[in-house]
Amino acid sequence: MWGYLALLPAFLALWATTSIWTVFAIAVANKTVNLTEGIPYISLCGSYPPQSCIFSQLLNLGAAMAAWICILRYHQFRDWGVRKWFNQLILWSGLLCALGTSVVGNFQQKNQQATHLTGAFFALFVGNVYFWLQLFLSWRMKNLPQPGAPWIGPLRLVLCSLCTILMVTMVILHASLLRSASAVCEWTVAMLLFTLFGLLAVDFSCLEGCTLCLQPGPSLSQQPDSPISLKPQPSQAL
Repeated sequence: MWGYLALLPAFLALWATTSIWTVFAIAVANKTVNLTEGIPYISLCGSYPPQSCIFSQLLNLGAAMAAWICILRYHQFRDWGVRKWFNQLILWSGLLCALGTSVVGNFQQKNQQATHLTGAFFALFVGNVYFWLQLFLSWRMKNLPQPGAPWIGPLRLVLCSLCTILMVTMVILHASLLRSASAVCEWTVAMLLFTLFGLLAVDFSCLEGCTLCLQPGPSLSQQPDSPISLKPQPSQAL
């Protein structure tokens, strides 16, 4: 039976998918994007109020869930005996993906384009690297547990490969001023990354829960080496 932690990646995938398509629907409804001119980028749909406020809030919550998933994955890999440096590399790539998602939501393209594009790079490109590193790990460590059906690994390989191909295609099409086709690639890449995050529910299915442990520091109740008396001293007559 799957534990409650397995619901987190599935909920993130559902949340993120609903978020971007809701923002798209609002942008089309209030005519801030015109579909007769082509397919808009995700960022363009979330650049104008009121959907820009909704866009930032939804992505912030999604980024928080993604960061928590990356931390759980780090501890899972640690318990499976993955080397610390490589495990930390995976962790930081995932956290940068989450940070980039938050930056995309809070720094709209029309206001802070350079910052927005930096966040998009972290969210999409580094996010893809996050899953490629995990695939490399599963290939390198043959004894690593592989929860789920045997086709989960090949499916992840296909999804990661499609992400890489589409991101390269997106950049080329954007540089060639084929913005509508490039936007289609961007939307597809986003959906593929959401699916990859959702598939982590399979890996978390073997987790029953998590516990937060606090490591106490030096006790403040210990007496110092040279105690100082706090008793009031009688005043001396002058």
